[in-house]
Amino acid sequence: MNNRPPRKDDGVRINHDIKASEVRVVDEDGEMKGVMSVADAVELAEEAGLDLVEVSPNAKPPVCKILDYGKYKYEQQKKAAEARKKQKTVDVKEVKIRPGIEEHDYQVKMRNARKFLDNGDKVKVTMRFRGREMAHQDIGFDLLKRMIEELADISKVDLHPKMEGRQIIMVLSAESQK
Repeated sequence: MNNRPPRKDDGVRINHDIKASEVRVVDEDGEMKGVMSVADAVELAEEAGLDLVEVSPNAKPPVCKILDYGKYKYEQQKKAAEARKKQKTVDVKEVKIRPGIEEHDYQVKMRNARKFLDNGDKVKVTMRFRGREMAHQDIGFDLLKRMIEELADISKVDLHPKMEGRQIIMVLSAESQK
């Protein structure tokens, strides 16, 4: 069991690969065995039929535990998978509008934006201008200000409305998110 070479991909040192001269040893039952040389600690682990695993390499002296390395690695993988499962990725959803949008269409876009924000996603609002609409950018800015006011209860502005070429872009995010 303790003859197997350590895997280098996880960065955990076991048995004779532990570089420190002295280590603080905790046995398989969680009892403190004290500070001893690595050779003595490895011998203690071999007597128990287990491995000496460096669990806290930055401590002075490093803390090592006597345990089954395979089981330890399996537990670490399970913890990592559980942490990944609980993470929420924030997507950026886009709502495209035009300066001459009708009231009903505007309400549909607002409903979608509200739904995205409720789900914790960010909302990128893009307003594209065509042709002579460029002469009336104030209409576009007024429309985006109206959106900000109507969504103020659940959102905050990450990127204030700004002109980029022929479009105005604005980014909103859910209020609870920082």
